[in-house]
Amino acid sequence: MVIADKLDVLHAGVKRNRWFRYFAIFNRIVLAAGFLPSGYVKIAGERFTSLSNNHPMGHYLEALHHTGYYYTFIGVVQMTAAFFLLIPRMATLGAVLYFPLILNITILSYAVRFDGSLLTSPLMVLANLYLLCWDYDKLKFIFPWSPPTDLELEAKNSPSVSKFPARFFAGVALILIIVVTAIGNAFDIRPRNTPPECNTQCQQSSNPKACQDFCECIHGQGQPLDKCLGAYHKAIEDK
Repeated sequence: MVIADKLDVLHAGVKRNRWFRYFAIFNRIVLAAGFLPSGYVKIAGERFTSLSNNHPMGHYLEALHHTGYYYTFIGVVQMTAAFFLLIPRMATLGAVLYFPLILNITILSYAVRFDGSLLTSPLMVLANLYLLCWDYDKLKFIFPWSPPTDLELEAKNSPSVSKFPARFFAGVALILIIVVTAIGNAFDIRPRNTPPECNTQCQQSSNPKACQDFCECIHGQGQPLDKCLGAYHKAIEDK
C-alpha cells in the first residue's frame, strides 16, 4: 500500500469518529472568534491596540493603521475567513484563507516578541493545521496524488465510531504543555506591553541595570528592538 493510500484510509477512519468531528467544530468556532473582533476594528478604521508607538509592535501597528484601504482590506479578509469557518459548506475555504493570515501574525509576534499574541498565535496555527488535515480529502487534489482509492471509499462507508480517542487528546494536551513551556523560555528578555511590565523582568535579571536600560531603550526612547537587544546583550557579556 503506497503512502497516499495509507493517508486516505487513516483520514477516512478519523472522519468517522465523532470526537474528532467535535474537535474540528470547536477549532472552527475558536478561530472565528479570534478574527471577528480584530477584523471589525480594522474595517471600522480604529487602531488595533493601545500600545505605545515606542513599542516594536506599536511601531508596526501604527504604520499599518495609516496604510488606508490596505488596513481595511486586511480586516475584510479576516472577517471573511472567520465567517467562512462558521458556515459548514465554506469551512474548508475559510481554513485555507485563514492559514496565511495567522502564520504571518505568528512570525510577526516572534519577530517583535509581542506578549499579546506570543502564545495564542502559534496555538491558532496548530488549530488551523488540524482543520486543514480534517479536510485532507478535499485539499489533496491540489497535489499530484492519485484520486480516491477503493480502500478510502470502503473506509468512508464504514459505520461511524463513538470511541473517545484518548491517545489523540492526550497528545493535544502534551503539545499544549510543550508550546507553553517553550514560549515561556524562548527569550531572555521581552519588551512586554508597558514600561512597568518590562521592568518586572529586571528583578530576576543577572544585570538589572542592563535590563532597565533595555526597557528605557524600548519604551522611553522608541529605539528599534534589534538595537536595544544588542546593547542589552553587550552589557550582559561585559559584566
